[in-house]
Amino acid sequence: MSEPARPSAAALPQSAPRAPLAFDRGHTDDLMSFLAASPSPYHAVANVAERLEKAGFRQVAETDAWDATSGGKYVLRGGAIVAWYVPEGAAAHTPFRIVGAHTDSPNLRVKPLPDSGAHGFRQVAVEIYGGPLLNSWLDRDLGLAGRVALRDGSTRLVDIARPLLRVPQLAIHLDRSVSTDGLKLDKQRHLQPVWGLGDDVRDGDLIAFVEAEAGITAGEVTGWDLMTYPVEQPSYLGRDLDLVAGPRMDNLLSVHAGTAALAAAATSGAPLTHIPVLAAFDHEENGSQSDTGADGPLLGTVLERSVFARGGSYEDRARSFAGTVCLSSDTGHAVHPNYAERHDPTHHPRVNGGPILKVNVNNRYATDGSGRAVFAAACEKANVPFQTFVSHNSMPCGTTIGPITAARHGIKTVDIGVAILSMHSVRELCGADDPFLLANALVAFLEG
Repeated sequence: MSEPARPSAAALPQSAPRAPLAFDRGHTDDLMSFLAASPSPYHAVANVAERLEKAGFRQVAETDAWDATSGGKYVLRGGAIVAWYVPEGAAAHTPFRIVGAHTDSPNLRVKPLPDSGAHGFRQVAVEIYGGPLLNSWLDRDLGLAGRVALRDGSTRLVDIARPLLRVPQLAIHLDRSVSTDGLKLDKQRHLQPVWGLGDDVRDGDLIAFVEAEAGITAGEVTGWDLMTYPVEQPSYLGRDLDLVAGPRMDNLLSVHAGTAALAAAATSGAPLTHIPVLAAFDHEENGSQSDTGADGPLLGTVLERSVFARGGSYEDRARSFAGTVCLSSDTGHAVHPNYAERHDPTHHPRVNGGPILKVNVNNRYATDGSGRAVFAAACEKANVPFQTFVSHNSMPCGTTIGPITAARHGIKTVDIGVAILSMHSVRELCGADDPFLLANALVAFLEG
């Protein structure tokens, strides 16, 4: 991707000379490439795996017996990946340091019977996944991506990366009330995209088209997990190019940072007192209750098997988990210049101000005082500033995988992330420096 020249990162406040950062603006360039190449959770984990393979990691199958060898390993399951690096000579009770994130984003997903249409338009029946800002999906050029299941039981990634579908908005001349009463969308009637013309809608047309586009023999696809996405590329934005606009930052920004940090920790040669881990889950946007979600057994199973593969007992497992810490990294809310009253008056996280520490005393976030100290130490080591986010007392607080991880596994968990605008929009906005500031803090955390 060719981009205009960018200014250097702003100087960070500190009292002592700053040590060199592991990542700089090149990390943000790479984030944009990662976002563009990851239109679905399945593509995201495939890209994570490819990057880890280059850092020396190898895939292990859940159906195989695991051994005690050191080095980097990872497990793939659907739209989730758990990767870890075992230092040479690590004891069975060695605790873990985990970066948690999620791979899914709100969007429009293809229904089991997708072929529909009316009044001369061919349409695709879609179901709303998660909680998208629905208006942001109107009048966007959309591609189609995901995975398909074949008759032989295998799966294949597919990506039709061109303008294929569009959800056309009703003209203002036909709804004058939109100017006074605001836009009102019926989730069933108003969000079905068009993808062509014709009255002869036939069952199987969309999947036959997908097969042809992907080079799959006609009739081989028997199942699918397909979703729409905007084909507009991520880009730098603003007078000084100090902002980034792009899709799926919630939460591929954290997945990308966690991948880079794990690879850096595994290859830096720094002595590791913990086992660094990346856990990127699917289905956070709809509750995490799946075999690939944070509320499923995947993370706990992988960590336990790692302990037992190194000759550990249940006692070693308990000791390991007791010393384990997870940074649950997800995007959060930057103060909005047009809606500052929606934020707590004493907590106004700014873009390019460094990662945010998320706090909620009702445990919608898992952070407590001791967890804050862990994150503060990592940021201090990395010479990265950080900010704190709490919700306005009159606003309900969101949540993420942090409390689920803490409760399910008994692991100390701290919720953090990068402050963005337009969360859950088809195109979100962050500061251009914040992604690499987060990645540097994660490296310091994983290295212990």
